[in-house]
Amino acid sequence: MPTELILGGARSGKSRLAEQRAIDHGGPVTVIATAEAGDDEMTARIARHRADRPGHWHTIEAPTELAQTLHRAASANGCLIVDCLTLWLSNLLMADAADLRAPHDADALPRWQREHAALLATLPTLPGTTVLVANEVGLGLVPDSPLGRLFRDEAGRLNQSVAATCDRVTLVAAGLPLTLKAPPA
Repeated sequence: MPTELILGGARSGKSRLAEQRAIDHGGPVTVIATAEAGDDEMTARIARHRADRPGHWHTIEAPTELAQTLHRAASANGCLIVDCLTLWLSNLLMADAADLRAPHDADALPRWQREHAALLATLPTLPGTTVLVANEVGLGLVPDSPLGRLFRDEAGRLNQSVAATCDRVTLVAAGLPLTLKAPPA
């Protein structure tokens, strides 16, 4: 079934576009939220996102086990929104950070490797429509810490691998969508 990856920078309009895609879909919508409210500011952001969505949409919080959650939540007539892959990556990297031998070595992150592989295996099998939101972090400055560089590198790899499995890929800048990949007409 159709899958779309929506990429963009902070406050570019990615989530708004994903929500519009779900509204246009017309079926039941489930939002899979990967953010965790670790402080007051993040709690407020999460509350703002929830308030912006229609009240009848279902929300599932899945900070780490995304593939399993997608598999359980997908339905033939439903639309899933994953918001966002970048926070999911961050959650997994931070969970594995204590085990890092060399912060620049993604091979030292077995949980991340497992979850990433599970996501890629799951996406093509999902019934219904799936819209994934992710930040494009590779256009900015090079992070000054090894963990920051690992995060940026893995976010780029994640976006590339998910984009390869999706039917449609859209980049959003200043609220304007640019189609990078579309299904054949």
